[in-house]
Order: sequence, then C-alpha cells, then structure tokens
Amino acid sequence: MDRDPRIDAYIDEAPSFARPILLHLRALVHAALPGLGETIKWRMPHFTLNGKNLAGMAAFKAHCAFVIHGGGRQGMAREDGMGDYGRITSLADLPSDGDLSRRLVDAAASVASGEKRVRPASLPRGAIPMPDDLAQALAAHPAAQAVFDGFAPSHRRDYLEWIIEAKQPATRQRRIAQTVEWVSEGKRRNWKYEKC
Repeated sequence: MDRDPRIDAYIDEAPSFARPILLHLRALVHAALPGLGETIKWRMPHFTLNGKNLAGMAAFKAHCAFVIHGGGRQGMAREDGMGDYGRITSLADLPSDGDLSRRLVDAAASVASGEKRVRPASLPRGAIPMPDDLAQALAAHPAAQAVFDGFAPSHRRDYLEWIIEAKQPATRQRRIAQTVEWVSEGKRRNWKYEKC
C-alpha cells in the first residue's frame, strides 16, 4: 500500500493526544480494506476507493473526528462534533475495531456498487420574525434596509439567527450594529468565507 507522505506530515503535526488516534484509524482502515488510496481533501486525510471518498479523519485542538462515507454512515450522524463519531478525544471514544471495520466494509460495498446514498428530505424551516431592535436599527439606515430587503431569504435568515442566538444583551447589540454595518456594505453574513 502506498502511504501519502502528506498524511504522515499531518499526523506528525497533530496535537500529541491526536497522534495515537489518527495512527490507529489509519491502520484500521487499511487492515479492513487493503489497497485503499490516501489523499488530502479539504485539508484533511481521506481514504479513497477507485477515486471516491470512503472515509476521512481530522485532528483539531481538543478532539479528532472520523467520518465514513457511503453505506457505512447511515444512522450515524452526530450533532456533537464533525463526523460520525462525535468528538474523539482518546481511543476509548471509538467504537470497537470490529464495528468500525464492518462499517468500512459496508461503505466500500456501497461505493463500489455506485449506489447513491439517499439523503432524507430536509424539513422546511420556519420563518424567523424580524426582531424589533433589528427592525429599528435598519429603519434608521435606509440604505442598509434596502440591501437587507433585497437579500435572498437564506441570507436574511443567516443574520436573524446570528442575532437571536446571542445570549447576552450586549452581544446582541454588538451583532445588530455589525449587521447594519455589513449590510450597508452589501455583505452577507458569511461574506468572509465567500470566494472573491
């Protein structure tokens, strides 16, 4: 099996707690499915079957993540961290090697068959009512109000969620002021991440 030296470097540069986890996952993936390819995608190590993503792993400051694509991931979505297994902080956080191997084999069969994973239909998201304090701030800046009104519903929702999720009144006021400033400049909420 050819090892991608970029993955060796990724593991070497990972936090010390993460190295044994990443080494274990890498060895387990190759033991379960010899001959998989290795690559870096989205700046994270991935294992591929016939050029298609099969599994990926990542190290962060305080935890690791592991995701199995295809049939091995059904019913495994987690909300407490990226990937199928939540925040992995030690080898004890992983399921048994046998369970992981079975999921990897299932995913490989799914990828090899070309079957597409059917995503569950997303539930319609309810409208978020305009908060009074944001409405007042936008009304005081007609140019910002016009831009905000011209945004797609999803872009308006991004700002509304950001504001109503603030836990402290001072945070909420800062976010409203930032919203007015950014909207006046025609910027969507996540403008920093958009390609130029």
